[in-house]
Amino acid sequence: MGIATQESLDTLDLGDVELWRDGPPHEIFDRLRREAPVHWSPMATWPEEAGFWSVTTAELIHEVSRDWQTFSSEKGGILAVDHATPVEVQNAMFIGMDPPRHDRIKALFQRGFTPKRIAEHERDIREIATRVLDRVAAQGEAELIKDVAQPVVGRVIGSFLGTPEEDDVAWAELANQGLGFGDDELQPEGNATAHKVIAEVFERVMKIAAERREHPTDDLTSLLVHSEVDGEKLEDHEIAFGFGLLVAAGNDSTKATYSNGMLALLRNPEEMRKLVDDPSKIPAAVEEFLRMFPAFAHFRRTATRDVELGGQLIREGDKVILWYPSGNRDEAVYQCPHQLDVERNPEHQAFGAGGRHFCLGTALARLELKILFEETLARFPDMTLTSQPEMVRSLFLNQPRTVPVRLRG
Repeated sequence: MGIATQESLDTLDLGDVELWRDGPPHEIFDRLRREAPVHWSPMATWPEEAGFWSVTTAELIHEVSRDWQTFSSEKGGILAVDHATPVEVQNAMFIGMDPPRHDRIKALFQRGFTPKRIAEHERDIREIATRVLDRVAAQGEAELIKDVAQPVVGRVIGSFLGTPEEDDVAWAELANQGLGFGDDELQPEGNATAHKVIAEVFERVMKIAAERREHPTDDLTSLLVHSEVDGEKLEDHEIAFGFGLLVAAGNDSTKATYSNGMLALLRNPEEMRKLVDDPSKIPAAVEEFLRMFPAFAHFRRTATRDVELGGQLIREGDKVILWYPSGNRDEAVYQCPHQLDVERNPEHQAFGAGGRHFCLGTALARLELKILFEETLARFPDMTLTSQPEMVRSLFLNQPRTVPVRLRG
């Protein structure tokens, strides 16, 4: 993975998924922050794809994130790979919009994620977590993603959306397949897999929306179906892919941080012991996990005009990729950034780096993660790793494929 010469830096292509086989290429990011904080990759391994600029320091990521007029989320979508998801689908989600429509649609969604509404779910979230852990406690071994993380996070977001528990696995699989571009296991047919997912999500959500139109409830799906923005109800595609955004974020983000965090603790037993001995340290540890292991490796912006950034001239229409695993390990911000320190309690960019697109599910994610780590470590303080996991090989998803454990040492 190392790149020892200036020539290799000049020809480096961060779009090559082979560099992501073991997760984010941190050695490369370390060098880019020092020598080329805004760096061009030609995207040579992806047919029909234009290259992109990588932004790798926390300061520059923050700068781009706050300037939506120059760096648009809507113009080219939010993903490094143009053909991963049609831009019109991305634009149907508020994360792929610019103001003013972004602000109006996001405000609608925020009604479902108020502090009061989230606080009302705390007991239910803990009951979901303990029920899942009760189920695995009878086993000698478990796989933390399939047996713990996915059932918990899937049921939590399902309870917000009003979907039945028996559909949780199907929604989780759709989220994984839709987001896992570059990974042959998640998208065995490449872009064709993603397009099948899009069609299935639309069909499924339209059936649910039709039910809510006839029989309104107090869940988020009813909110999407019946609310108005600028005096008009959301169109079908905005409902479908807004719903899909919540399913994807609700499943993959919390699952990724929990599985990465547990894996880090299992590899650093002295840090794990600190949390077992003093669970009051868990909220700070959650922030460290979010810093070290942001669930999504990047979001994209597209330049709306020629602009200089980090000493490079970016042309109108160029892709600009914000690499959160790099910004969150920036030596200018963090001491020993690659070292897990559960007492660090850092600020970070895992939920975005300021500006309009800061994650609206932040409070829910923090609550879920706090409960998951509290209940897991209380129940299985001597858990050990049984084998070294593989990482999902993706430019976007930042998570292990499996975390196999022995529940009691």
